[in-house]
Amino acid sequence: MNRSILIVICDFLLVSLLAFSTVDIEKVKNPSAERSLKFQIATNQVDAGKDLTAVMRLALDDERKSRERLVGELTRSRETANQQQTLLGEREKQLQGIQQELQTKEQQLQTKEQQAAQLQQQLQTKEQQTQQLQQQVQTKEQQAQQLAQQQMSLLQQYTAAQTNLMALNQQLQNSSTEALLSKERLAAMEAEAKKQSEQAAALQQQLNQLSQSNQLVMNEKLRLASQLQVAEVETKHATEQAHQMQEEVKVERAEKAKLAEGVNALASHSSELTHEIRDNRPLAPNTIFNEFLTNRVQARFAGARTGMLGNETIKSKETETILASDGTNIFALCHVQDTPLTFFNPGTEWGSLAGTLSRSVASFPMRSLSFSWPDPRVVLIPVTRAEAQKLACKIFKVSADPFKFQDAVLVGAREGYYGECRFQIEPQTPEYVKLDNSFIKGLFGKFNPSRGDLVFSKTGELLGIMANNNYCMVLRSFDATATFQLGNDVKGQHTADTLARLYTFVAGLPSKLQ
Repeated sequence: MNRSILIVICDFLLVSLLAFSTVDIEKVKNPSAERSLKFQIATNQVDAGKDLTAVMRLALDDERKSRERLVGELTRSRETANQQQTLLGEREKQLQGIQQELQTKEQQLQTKEQQAAQLQQQLQTKEQQTQQLQQQVQTKEQQAQQLAQQQMSLLQQYTAAQTNLMALNQQLQNSSTEALLSKERLAAMEAEAKKQSEQAAALQQQLNQLSQSNQLVMNEKLRLASQLQVAEVETKHATEQAHQMQEEVKVERAEKAKLAEGVNALASHSSELTHEIRDNRPLAPNTIFNEFLTNRVQARFAGARTGMLGNETIKSKETETILASDGTNIFALCHVQDTPLTFFNPGTEWGSLAGTLSRSVASFPMRSLSFSWPDPRVVLIPVTRAEAQKLACKIFKVSADPFKFQDAVLVGAREGYYGECRFQIEPQTPEYVKLDNSFIKGLFGKFNPSRGDLVFSKTGELLGIMANNNYCMVLRSFDATATFQLGNDVKGQHTADTLARLYTFVAGLPSKLQ
């Protein structure tokens, strides 16, 4: 129920109680006086009852409308989440189907590559057989050339023998006409002629054998030439088949690459959809507060200055905070009231300033602190990556879309309260959002938020810090308007002038933001 309605109801009940319990002053003065009964009808009682009923009805109507609105928002959120979950399931099924198709393509590609390898081996075997046939043909050609040379030589010898035989016959004929030739010379010439005839017959027989051998060699040469042509045709066919197989393998690889790209794109879309669902899924305030408790960091500050009487005054403060990042830099955040520093004119001239950040047993000193822009009441403490790893805590991201949800979760860093609140956007103050005090629900601990409280979006990202009790400064970046280097001697940094200037700046803000 609304706080203001509760206050009105309580005030009305208190006034009614006082009206019904009025004391008769005359009876107090004179106890012995006769008591007379007076019956007065209070005309305002019915009106009061009606007002109370009307107020209660208004409160119940507001509560019912609020519940109906919340139920509607919850239903829409659930429908959106179910649609996104269904879309994600369909994407996962598509991804599984493409992966199975890709595995089938890979198996087919492996089979094609094995077939191509077998064809390559067959091609190599055919080439080796072709080379062997070519060598055999060359050998047969050499043998044919040798036989041709032998045949030419025998033919020359046969021709010479025929010439000798003809000469001897001519001599024989000439000798027969001569009567003076002796029988011995005639017998010798006949023997020589017979010898020449036998030699010619032997040469003729060798020539016939050489002709037959030459014919066999020519037949073998033709057979080998035919085999060579067949082998060349088979080699050409195998080469074309291997080339075709290589082209098919290239096509399969291209299809596989396209499928892989499709799978990667689908996986990327599924991952983006998963991240989108995760980013759009609101977290419970208990979860966000538990993350704060688990990852909070202790910040301690101490400052020393010289008092009016010359004595040294030491002031210390401590608070609990978190580490936040805009994607580039890391800072610890707090409100200026959580530090020893104060915005005032004239400002305080500090002699030394120091601070430490710690979590569990890990700690390290602060090097500097800066005042944020556009509201210097937000203090930024830079932290390196190594120091953040040393603290071993979660680094909260600054919300990229701070107005994604109507509600936010407010956490009191110092006093440990938290709850779900509604913030409103005002065009006059674009760097701030206003806390809707009429819509605070589920708040545990302290009832009214205050400056320095941390504000988280429903996705667990850091939305901003309460600049005062009503307005939260939205953190988009970590720009600074002034910086103090911490150390034992900070007099040279003129802290009084800087604090006075920042006081003037804050005082110049609209009154609702101060």
